[in-house]
Amino acid sequence: MVSQLAIAAVVGLGIGACLQKGRFCFVNAFRDLFAYKDTRVTKGVIAAVLVTMVFWGTAYQLGYYQGFWTPGWGLTGLVGGFVFGIGMTYAGGCASGTLYRAGEGYVQYWITLLFMGVGYVAFTAAFPTLQSTYFASLTFGEGVSLFEISPVPAGLLAIGVAAVATLVYATVLGREHADTAERATAASARPATIVGTPIVGLQRLAAGTRAYAAGVRDAWADPVAASKRPWDPRSAALGISVFALLWFTSVSIVGITGPEARWSGYLLSLVGVDAGSFTYWGSVLFRGAGVGLTVDMVMITFLVVGAGLAAYWSGDFSLRMPRKRRLPNAVLGGFAMGAGSRLAPGCNIGNIYSGLAELSVHSFIATIGIVAGVYVMTHWIYREVGCAI
Repeated sequence: MVSQLAIAAVVGLGIGACLQKGRFCFVNAFRDLFAYKDTRVTKGVIAAVLVTMVFWGTAYQLGYYQGFWTPGWGLTGLVGGFVFGIGMTYAGGCASGTLYRAGEGYVQYWITLLFMGVGYVAFTAAFPTLQSTYFASLTFGEGVSLFEISPVPAGLLAIGVAAVATLVYATVLGREHADTAERATAASARPATIVGTPIVGLQRLAAGTRAYAAGVRDAWADPVAASKRPWDPRSAALGISVFALLWFTSVSIVGITGPEARWSGYLLSLVGVDAGSFTYWGSVLFRGAGVGLTVDMVMITFLVVGAGLAAYWSGDFSLRMPRKRRLPNAVLGGFAMGAGSRLAPGCNIGNIYSGLAELSVHSFIATIGIVAGVYVMTHWIYREVGCAI
């Protein structure tokens, strides 16, 4: 147990620092893509998922893992994911983004966390009814990871999926380049082809990777100064993937809102509430082991500390009070995130990052719901000026 607590501290501090330095937030990744076609953070999210997928697939194949998180699949992922996507876009920060900004000193995101807790409590109170009216009717099958059922070795499967995803991304890049060239010089533009478009995209991807590598090489010339500047999201993605591998081989997959929901029950138990008597806390989250501190709760606490230390080192830490007009975002967005993450179940980290990296069938569905929620809320927020996508 002591060794796991030490690992929780190292992983939490490391992931928190990487999130803060890379400004690694899933709201920015999708909202900026839909609103401005800005893919800076989106590329970091894609890199994090694919690298982690290869790491975890290889570790699973070699037997170095502590288990998958695979809820039953069905429309619960779609509905709950949509509610969570709406909530995190309105709140202005995803589950992980809320934690690192809280560590930076944003009081607004502590309020968001508070109302995520209210969402967890409301869900827990309604859980007995939701079991029969929501989960039983919208869950169609047992949860499963494709790593477990595929005849292809997990490491090879992960590399194959990552290669296909890269090719799809390259095709999108190639298509965008062809459209730009066609608009710039219509007379000389060459028509896109099935083969040529992904090749052009791969060339652009290779050029971008070379530029990124050159930037990393330059940063090593003065690592102290580089550590104080904001990082490229791809650097943050690589760092997060390394710490996630340590967590996967020692404890479990990386999750945020599950441990937060446990924190809500634990804190209420400290003020006299018999949290263990509630079915969701007692039988599901704490699995009948009694309401107490768990190692993943410790890990996310150190995540906030890691983000705070990174912000202090960079000169970014400051106690920032929220504007009154932003309070509804924290209250309503936080509540929707808390309740939505339990209805799904899982948040952006549980489903988009960890779930896709472990090839969970449930998380593919939940990811569609989360992204759809971000898309709808982004268009609502920018309804007067419009969105690029």
